[in-house]
Amino acid sequence: MGARRSLDLAHLTGGAALVAAVDTLAAVSETPRLDGEVLLAFATGRTRASLLAFPERTLDVAAAERFMALVARRATGEPLAYLTGEREFFSLPLAVSAEVLIPRAETELLVDLALRAIGRRARPTVLDVGTGSGAIAIAVKRARPDAQITASDVSAAALAVARANAERLGVAIQWVESTWFAALGDARFDVIVSNPPYVRSADVCGALEFEPRLALDGGADGLDAHRALLTAAPARLELPDGVLLLEHGHEQRTQLTALAVANGWRVTAAHDDLAGRPRVLELELGQGGAP
Repeated sequence: MGARRSLDLAHLTGGAALVAAVDTLAAVSETPRLDGEVLLAFATGRTRASLLAFPERTLDVAAAERFMALVARRATGEPLAYLTGEREFFSLPLAVSAEVLIPRAETELLVDLALRAIGRRARPTVLDVGTGSGAIAIAVKRARPDAQITASDVSAAALAVARANAERLGVAIQWVESTWFAALGDARFDVIVSNPPYVRSADVCGALEFEPRLALDGGADGLDAHRALLTAAPARLELPDGVLLLEHGHEQRTQLTALAVANGWRVTAAHDDLAGRPRVLELELGQGGAP
């Protein structure tokens, strides 16, 4: 913490701690005040509302030490979610660690589209490929308890995080350690959904370097994982109306659409996220062009 040596830990108030945090984080965060409030609440075990209502209260030394250590880590660019160990996704509190990609708000679109795709199907089957923290699989299962959800990931460490999240939130999901579909036998699914790695190798830098490269790096053009999925997924979909939902980068839609069509897919819809950026392709088997 930039002001650490000048702080009197024995008499440090919440208000003074926040001021020091904002000064330290202003250069690395777009929301230094919010970051400071979240970290102070986490370090003290108090609510943000309580901290803001009583800024004159003195912190105990242990809490002050915890807070300063957290702010120092945040100042290096480490994501807030890894510092607190939690990220909300689809109104669900998910535990996260450096073993998994931090769930993004834009990925909630995949959950909405998966739920729409299974619609009124009785006991629908859904596969979440590259599940990471389990965010998509758990959110779909919570919304549709009757759905049979399978979630796969190549990382055993990521699956451990996902299993723990599912147990804590009370949902039953089949977890499979697998490279894409390799360990899934001959199972087929009504809906396959995936937020695969799609960052170009050269762009995995800065704050992204704190997250698992395996979950981010999509190769030179960011589409290596999509190529693998587009090639292998046809044998895994229930026909004739199985649906494949793929998240992608906002500059990748045109190229990904061409890849999909070249692999025998029909693009039934192209969806933008809440910020208006291209985000998800909805695909079915069968020749055709973009909508």
